[in-house]
Amino acid sequence: MTASSTSTPAAPSAPPLDPTDTSGHEQVVFCSDHASGLRAIIALHNTALGPGLGGTRFYPYDSEDEALADVLRLSRGMSYKNAMAGIPHGGGKAVIIGDPGSVKSPELLRAFGRFVESLGGRYVTACDVGTYSPDMDVVAETTAWATGRSLDKGGCGDSSILTAFGVFQGMRAAAQHVWGEPTLRGRRVGIAGVGKVGRILAGHLVDDGAHVVVTDVNADAVSALTATHPGIESVDDVAALVRGDLDVYAPCALGGALGDDTVDALKARIVCGGANNQLVTEGEGGTADRLVSRGITYCPDFLVNAGGVIQVSDELLGFDFDRAKRGATAIFEHTLEVLRTADEHGTSPAAAADHIAEKRMAAGSPTMWLPQR
Repeated sequence: MTASSTSTPAAPSAPPLDPTDTSGHEQVVFCSDHASGLRAIIALHNTALGPGLGGTRFYPYDSEDEALADVLRLSRGMSYKNAMAGIPHGGGKAVIIGDPGSVKSPELLRAFGRFVESLGGRYVTACDVGTYSPDMDVVAETTAWATGRSLDKGGCGDSSILTAFGVFQGMRAAAQHVWGEPTLRGRRVGIAGVGKVGRILAGHLVDDGAHVVVTDVNADAVSALTATHPGIESVDDVAALVRGDLDVYAPCALGGALGDDTVDALKARIVCGGANNQLVTEGEGGTADRLVSRGITYCPDFLVNAGGVIQVSDELLGFDFDRAKRGATAIFEHTLEVLRTADEHGTSPAAAADHIAEKRMAAGSPTMWLPQR
């Protein structure tokens, strides 16, 4: 006789999320050019606010699926960044698969430009990891939709200048929100990563009267900065910086800077930095909520590091640095809006910023600060 069970079968578990699922995107283009060896993917996430704008990442991905997952994630992030920046652009991104040190060539970049051009202006490209202004100069030979070009080619040049400036504006806004004054004077600010953005940010903070402490895996970068600004302190590593007596922590290196251990160790009241994708976990109960529970004011990275995309967006109008700087200056007010909204609704600044960006995309009307052609 066979025994029977009267227990209710367990409900089937939800299938795992597929990072290569393109259903949330408007268009994904796979690009291949045999003659030059080009293998690339262009992703347009949302163009409700205008043509998708986002840089081209040149990276030796292990597989096409890995490249696809990255470009989908990055293009979605650009939709939110551009919406919060108030520029007339949606979210787009491109990745070129390969080691830029060995496979990058003028022929490959021109082939990539032809694919960008074939989209008829729906995607506007710029620099990212592995691509630089001289590369965009070559891409621009075959498309009208390449920005971040060299100054002598009519481009905007190094976008890290306004990226750092925008982070500084976000930090000033957070200081206003937390301490009642839009200045870091007398505050102790720790910067993790003093490459292009972190180095320029440190200069703004010194000029504002802050006490700056830095760390970087590249000892030469730290030495160069402290030689220029002898008052800047340095510590051995990020762990030492995070555990220190800081008022503000500024992650300006790699993503994933705010894991549980880091958040739990932080003494800073504010986190505001230039690194992308700082939160290790997202959504309810994730890193953003953990920061709130510890009384730490977090300035969403895609909000405060948008100065660079504002700079390259301005290039489409014939680059004017002062005009672009005015756009980056508005990051101060954008940050205040997010922090106040988060307080009013009892949510995290990350959730508040997402909500504001989604409302703008749904309405299809950007906050236009750029003059029209």
